[in-house]
Amino acid sequence: MRLFRYMLSALFLSTFPSLSAAQDVDFTLGGQVRPRYEYRSPFLFPEGDGDSFVSMRTRANVGASLEGNVGVFIQIQDVRVWGEESSTLGDFGANNLDLHQGYVDLKTEEEGKFLGRFGRQEVNFGGQRLIGAVGWTQQGRSFDGIRLASEGKAGKIDVLVAQLRSSVAPDVDEDGEFLGGYGTLAASETQSVDGYWLYNHLDDDEDNPADTQTDQHTLGVRWVGKASDFVYRAEGSFQTGKRGGTDVSAFMLGARLGYVFANGKADVTLWYDYLSGDDDLTDEETKVFDTLFATNHKFYGFADVFLSIPLHTSGRGLQDLSIKGTWKPTGMWRFLLHFHSFHMASKGDEPDGHFGEEIDIVGVWKHSKHVDVSVGFSYIWQADGLAGVGRLNEDMSWVYVMLDVKF
Repeated sequence: MRLFRYMLSALFLSTFPSLSAAQDVDFTLGGQVRPRYEYRSPFLFPEGDGDSFVSMRTRANVGASLEGNVGVFIQIQDVRVWGEESSTLGDFGANNLDLHQGYVDLKTEEEGKFLGRFGRQEVNFGGQRLIGAVGWTQQGRSFDGIRLASEGKAGKIDVLVAQLRSSVAPDVDEDGEFLGGYGTLAASETQSVDGYWLYNHLDDDEDNPADTQTDQHTLGVRWVGKASDFVYRAEGSFQTGKRGGTDVSAFMLGARLGYVFANGKADVTLWYDYLSGDDDLTDEETKVFDTLFATNHKFYGFADVFLSIPLHTSGRGLQDLSIKGTWKPTGMWRFLLHFHSFHMASKGDEPDGHFGEEIDIVGVWKHSKHVDVSVGFSYIWQADGLAGVGRLNEDMSWVYVMLDVKF
């Protein structure tokens, strides 16, 4: 691994000799290769035969620390499915290659730290309930924008301004922006309170912007704490404004209570989430909660039946009652066992508001500092509610095996 790092450094510096001559520049190099095998049955929603594939993420990044507390970070990634190119000899393009992150940092290190980050960047706010990088997906998520952050003893505040779409760009007909402020107050050594305001705007139709325009505000509070061996979290969000030209009045409530035992090697957590739905999807107000840019894979089952909400619940909302356990018998092994029971938040005219149950089992082996191997299995006992929203007409099983190498 060191030999590879030295070779990569030599290649980079030989390509940019002016940088190699700079005495006040410190470089850091890194990367990731992550192939993942998946088998899913049915392979396509809502029904069908089982099938499998292998996807792979490859990332390479370089960081530079410049004088005056200036930093630069560039991360390139390639995401592909094995076999999608019938012959690499005939590939004269780089269709799967993209800039995942590329930004400049301007910062201060003294008390009351300040950071200004400009460019394409990953953003994770809180527990990634509404804003997250979705690291599980091979492509991940990043934003083009500006992030300003200030941190002190009392807490931290982040402000994000991101451009989602621009009508001056090729093949883009609309404008879209996302603004947000996220603050964390350190109430005590074991408790913190977050408050946030998020605003997303989209003009879908230049001829009739009022009919399809989105001007949606999300306001919320998140409380996280620990008492002895208990850990807990409570969160609530409210959405208002316009979404697709329709008035919005929606909310989300979530709570968890966990207990850590076996000298920190195991824990068990009770979990409940309520995302509001709509009984009448044809009236002039939507009551369906939108999870915005969340990392939903963390919350609503690893099989990703509810990866995009409200789309995957057809506007009926979601209730998730679950119990989750973790066991770390050694520093090399970690096991997860999750059980979910899913229900609609608003049944409307659906005959059955029960979506079904899901069990997730994951084992992770840490081969070394840089290498993880994980194996996972999920099974969904489909109920009539999943068929009613066109999501799943039969039970589903999913298996994955993933090798994750980072340096």
